[in-house]
Amino acid sequence: MRACDIIEKKKKGLRLSREEIASIVNGFTRGEVPDYQMSAFLMAVYFQGMDEEETTDLTMVMMRSGEVVDLSAIPGIKVDKHSTGGVGDTTTLILAPLVAAAGIPVAKMSGRGLGHTGGTLDKLESIPGFRIQLTGDEFIEQVKRIGLAIIGQTADLAPADGKIYKLRDVTSTVDSIPLIAGSIMSKKLAAGTDAILLDVKTGSGAFMPTMELSRELARVMVKIGCKAGKRVRAVITDMDQPLGTMIGNALEVREAVEILNGEHRGSALREVSIILGGHLIQMGGAAQNLEEGKAIAEKMIANGLGARKFREMIAAQGGSVRVVEELSLLPQPGIIRDVPAPGRGRIVKINALAVGQAAMVLGAGREKKEDVIDPAVGLILRKRVGDEVEKGEALVSIYANDEGKFGKAEKIILDAFVVGEDPPSLLPLVLDTIMEDA
Repeated sequence: MRACDIIEKKKKGLRLSREEIASIVNGFTRGEVPDYQMSAFLMAVYFQGMDEEETTDLTMVMMRSGEVVDLSAIPGIKVDKHSTGGVGDTTTLILAPLVAAAGIPVAKMSGRGLGHTGGTLDKLESIPGFRIQLTGDEFIEQVKRIGLAIIGQTADLAPADGKIYKLRDVTSTVDSIPLIAGSIMSKKLAAGTDAILLDVKTGSGAFMPTMELSRELARVMVKIGCKAGKRVRAVITDMDQPLGTMIGNALEVREAVEILNGEHRGSALREVSIILGGHLIQMGGAAQNLEEGKAIAEKMIANGLGARKFREMIAAQGGSVRVVEELSLLPQPGIIRDVPAPGRGRIVKINALAVGQAAMVLGAGREKKEDVIDPAVGLILRKRVGDEVEKGEALVSIYANDEGKFGKAEKIILDAFVVGEDPPSLLPLVLDTIMEDA
């Protein structure tokens, strides 16, 4: 099949067969279809869209473009969780040990952060010695032995997606639901788990800024996963303000450890982690319903088994277990300074995107994939939406290693916080759940 004929067909809004999708995707992956033709195809998809069957076909073709992990040697229902990205979203480091402690194997392949969103691998690498790359055999053996492993995905996992994503990034075709769904689900399905929970963020700090778009993306991804024979559900959670109070790699490890140790009761991050953990515990067969799953997750904090499981994973992957007991062993910044409130009132809005950008300016995130992360830098929110504040009181504590970057981040933070008089209307943390049979 000629690539230009496939492009022409999609440009006219006509439906593509699986063979046509496979021809252009596999041809591009092998280097037979040039960048300019694939860019034209992506732009045609961006404007004309894909129906449910086309999107599923695209996902399956990308999934089969490389290795499909076989986890059958691990007993039980293997679970995984994916977040579409946000600010202060440290849920994986909390819920994965809780779910594993409840007897559900967690075999997770994660990615790095890009832009204002944090990456699980970057956070784990702030733990001295922690190894994110394991061989396939090491990965399976560790999950069999302790029930938990979080590693980096290999280049052999859905390589078509990797090549296509680089083009999407430079051709302004990132925000297309069929392309987003295909990208996420091709990697999740290739990773080989039995059940997948999707945490789809919505709001100012999310990839999907509106509830309508978030719900549509969630629905499409759940349908794709179910057609592939997996247990899949999606939870749509609020990202209009940062989820956690700590933003930055070592800081987010610190907050995760503190929550696993029973601190931060009532916090948004703790609550969302318990809800997501409850879903995975139910999907893994250890609870009859979500409420029972949440109760089990809570119990894994109360009895210390979640924190112990986190220590087991750190030890198994070469990290310093002492970090869990002595958080001061995590990378520390040279500058810690507060940003004072310019006036008194009530916090009516915190722009999550801007807070994430401030952390990125400090060096906690990447503008380009090759940028080097500074694990010590970041922010601690001292106030959240709805809190009262006095003039001069700390809004944020900035952790920095460069005076110039501190100044830039401070300016962004002052613009990100809106202080007013009227109480704000707060959204629920969980806005919707798309179930497997939706």
